[in-house]
Amino acid sequence: MAAAAGIGAALMPRLAWAAAQGESLPRVRALVERWTGTADKPGVFPGLVASLGLPGREAEFVARGTQGFTDGTPVSADSLFRIYSMTKPVTGIMAMQLVTEGRLGLDQPVRDVLPKFAAMQVQDRYDGSLSALHPAPHAITMRHLLTHTSGLGYSIVQTGAIREVMQAKGLAAGQVSRLKVPGLTDGVAAPSLAVFADRLAEVPLVYDPATHWSYSLGLDLMGRVIEVVTGRPFDVYLQEALFEPAGMTSTFFQVPASQGYRLTTNYAALGEVLVPIDEPGNSVFLDRPAFAFGGSGLVSSPRDYDRFLRLLAQRGTLDGRRVLAESAVVTGTGDLLPPGVKLAAMLPAGSGFGAGGRVGKGAEAGIFGWSGAAGTVGMVDMVRGLRSQLFAQFMPPNAFDLIPQFQTALKADVMALLETQT
Repeated sequence: MAAAAGIGAALMPRLAWAAAQGESLPRVRALVERWTGTADKPGVFPGLVASLGLPGREAEFVARGTQGFTDGTPVSADSLFRIYSMTKPVTGIMAMQLVTEGRLGLDQPVRDVLPKFAAMQVQDRYDGSLSALHPAPHAITMRHLLTHTSGLGYSIVQTGAIREVMQAKGLAAGQVSRLKVPGLTDGVAAPSLAVFADRLAEVPLVYDPATHWSYSLGLDLMGRVIEVVTGRPFDVYLQEALFEPAGMTSTFFQVPASQGYRLTTNYAALGEVLVPIDEPGNSVFLDRPAFAFGGSGLVSSPRDYDRFLRLLAQRGTLDGRRVLAESAVVTGTGDLLPPGVKLAAMLPAGSGFGAGGRVGKGAEAGIFGWSGAAGTVGMVDMVRGLRSQLFAQFMPPNAFDLIPQFQTALKADVMALLETQT
């Protein structure tokens, strides 16, 4: 979606006409066909879904293939995908709604809501000894949780002794499979968000707060903040405050048994071979999770997540109804990073970060969104009202260059429309 940068309003009539003709995504369509293959020559993936949404219009979906290699159900915009970290912008934006309502402060210390975070210790060296520690010089704030600048660790990132401590305490990054998949599955998760938060407060930080962008459990902890502030279980709050009013009827922390047939199969990439690790008939997402993972726990459909992106693009309104405050959306999709923060390779130089998602700058100004651990990505262009998505199911998502190729194809399609208009 970064590809949409530089597109002017003059393109919109042409985009709208092309969408009506079903021809606005020829390169994306060719990409999807190439990766999914044919009946005679199967592709790398059983099925893919991509989409482009124009201002005020339903998205154009490109869907090809099936929900799994052994599942003949055609994949569609209504198939269910594990979106993992694309949960983070959902949690982040809903935290911003509470900020707008005056129930949270963006720079409010987390300890005000969760007192156990009042006196945090920090590792003297990143991923170093657990005995060489110093007191955190600054309090962790809500802004830090939203932007991965709290100094909290992440079991899928850390490699030192702190990772073992996090796993032993049930500070899981999410759920993947009933199988033990090396490098992808954590230990048993804490039994509730409350216990998760209390145990996380006992673990040293990997950086001083507000000094480094470091991928973290910050959005999962924000789930606990939200349920304390609202007095509602986190998942219930999201259902009542977002999913129901936005008409997101296919977004779940637990997939209802009656909807299991819509689940795609998730695969682990072993070299160039995909091995099923979570199949619809026995998916771990059919069970109630230990708790609602605000950083990674949602399953959604391309059509449903497009509604979330459209809600952002329209600054809080959908189907003629205001769902979120405009200031919550505008502020949450803007750069919230504390000044002077050092970025990591995962967040390219020149990027900003908002409420759970990357923020583009320069030629990419207005871009907001994030990707998921199983090959999904969703972005919105807040300047031009465009939104785009890609849905696959394979881990890790960098095992193939599908997503970079999608971004290139999307840019080419949109720029070709611009050239036609001019």
